[in-house]
Amino acid sequence: MPPLEEPCKFQAFMNPTFRLRFPSTMMVFLWALFLISFMASFLTFVHPAPRSTSWHKNVRSSAHIRRPNGISVLVTGAAGFIGSHVSLALKNRGDGVVGVDNFDNYYGRSLKQTRRDLLGLNGVYIVDGDINDRRLLSVLFNTVEFTHVMHLAAQVGVQYAVENPYAYVRGNIASLVTLLEQCKSADPQPAVVWASSGSVYGAQNKVPFSETDRVDPPTTLYASTKKTGEEITHTYNRLHGLSITGLRFFTVYGPWGRPDMAYFSFIKNILQGKPITVYRAKNQVDLARDFIYIDDIVKGCVASLDTSGKSTGSGGLKNGSAPYRIFNLGNGSPVTVPALVTILEENLKMKVTKDVVDMCGDGDDSFAYVNISLAERELGYKPTTDLQTGLGEFVKWYLWYYGNPLVQNRSV
Repeated sequence: MPPLEEPCKFQAFMNPTFRLRFPSTMMVFLWALFLISFMASFLTFVHPAPRSTSWHKNVRSSAHIRRPNGISVLVTGAAGFIGSHVSLALKNRGDGVVGVDNFDNYYGRSLKQTRRDLLGLNGVYIVDGDINDRRLLSVLFNTVEFTHVMHLAAQVGVQYAVENPYAYVRGNIASLVTLLEQCKSADPQPAVVWASSGSVYGAQNKVPFSETDRVDPPTTLYASTKKTGEEITHTYNRLHGLSITGLRFFTVYGPWGRPDMAYFSFIKNILQGKPITVYRAKNQVDLARDFIYIDDIVKGCVASLDTSGKSTGSGGLKNGSAPYRIFNLGNGSPVTVPALVTILEENLKMKVTKDVVDMCGDGDDSFAYVNISLAERELGYKPTTDLQTGLGEFVKWYLWYYGNPLVQNRSV
């Protein structure tokens, strides 16, 4: 599910009249934005300078497999929260890993750059580039014979879509098509695992969310781009024989996390003695989310790579059916936002003033509860970190990384 953000800005999405028109109208809107974004990328494409010898050497060294039956993985969004953790886990077990990240400034570059430096110390090379850059992808695939692609690069967040919808179409749809085009043409084709989102379930009343549920209609542009991504990947699987696994992430948290997430702002305000805003549904029900610790998500991602099966195409032509899978990766145990705040207070040994505010809209997306039985059965996925433990680890990292804002005036 998306981060806990101000919901009032999206009241139009919750209007019943709008909902009736939403699926067809939104899909037309998305595809129009996609075509505009794709053409803009094509027309304004800047040819990169020839890659240096040292660049090729770094890429090949990072992709070197150090264990029997290991895999070679291209990780997109490798300097991001989940991408950095997955890259490190793969490298530590002896797989070849090459990262790519465009280091955008959605939440500032410094945290991503620090993650990159950490990965570099562990032998993971991250290419500073955009996966919409077709020539860059071609050079990477000509340099390394990747067995797998872990596609985690995306434009995240909900509110930002109001300001810049094109970023979501370019970052979540156009880039996905560019990457899949490269994968379909590769010989041999890699297996693809990519990040969808629990947001695709939208505001349905049925819980827990299951992979077989209908996901109409999405309630945000971000969710719409992820739903569109699922349709696109299914098409590439059917037409070109790409093995594809989509992972519907829920609320992932932990050390090195995204600063735009609610728990980041909560801990910052608690340390600075400022009040925090806690939203609840109009029926006085506390919001609940399926919080999943980063280490558990990493296990699910790695298991998805290990069980992905092989792509069956060659040079873009399908030679047989290939696996196509969708998995929920959550905790399966929703926790209310006030409970999360209480755990943060306990870890910090500080109290905070809570301003409780009713959500705008009808609040029918206030309770996120996910069924993870399919991932348990097919991936051996079993979360083991409870929220108390996970937030404790996050607090320790936060205090180490940022220092106490009361002493050091460092911004997140």
